[in-house]
Amino acid sequence: MLNINRVLRRCFCSTAVSQPWLFVGLGNPGDKYKGTRHNLGFEMVDAFAEAQGISMNTAHCKAIFGQGFIGDTPVLLAKPQTYMNLSGESAGPLAAYYKLPLNHVIVFHDDMGLPSGVLRLQNNGGHGGHNGLKSVIHNLRGNREFARLRIGIGRPPGQMDPKAFLLQKFNKLARERIDVALQEGVEVLKLLVSKGLTESARCFNTEQKYKHIRLQTMPT
Repeated sequence: MLNINRVLRRCFCSTAVSQPWLFVGLGNPGDKYKGTRHNLGFEMVDAFAEAQGISMNTAHCKAIFGQGFIGDTPVLLAKPQTYMNLSGESAGPLAAYYKLPLNHVIVFHDDMGLPSGVLRLQNNGGHGGHNGLKSVIHNLRGNREFARLRIGIGRPPGQMDPKAFLLQKFNKLARERIDVALQEGVEVLKLLVSKGLTESARCFNTEQKYKHIRLQTMPT
């Protein structure tokens, strides 16, 4: 089991104490769901872990877990293995275990309200019908004051069942957009850790707004 004292010692021995961040990616475990729209939260965690050289090789609070640093700030990464609709059974206990304020918890999730490949960083909000977010909010005792990185997947075409759409893999064009978006996500998360949520979101969301305008009428 991960020893949080070891994780934080490097931080707390420095001249400035840095509050850790918990990054939680939502998705479903297993090869059946790998690469589907509903698993973009997992993909965002994996992209960040790979970029920062963080090993995701620990099981903790029903999640695949890893830890590292951005500068002197500890970063805790988690992919709940509870299946999407019970994600909060992992995210809630993780936040409690590390005694983190909710303004240092950020959840990554897919979002049909944004075009495919468009991201949005926000400091709080409701669940928007997303069952993973519903579970996280429920397990945080109804508190919605945690940040989210919303990853756009677009809306189902025609009369397609939204559930089928979520569990479908991306076509080639959408996959290319998502891969670009994941790298943009990595960069804004590093900025978030160093500059804080408010400043990071202001700059990033402005950039993504123009991307939204370009992509909103294109196929997903």
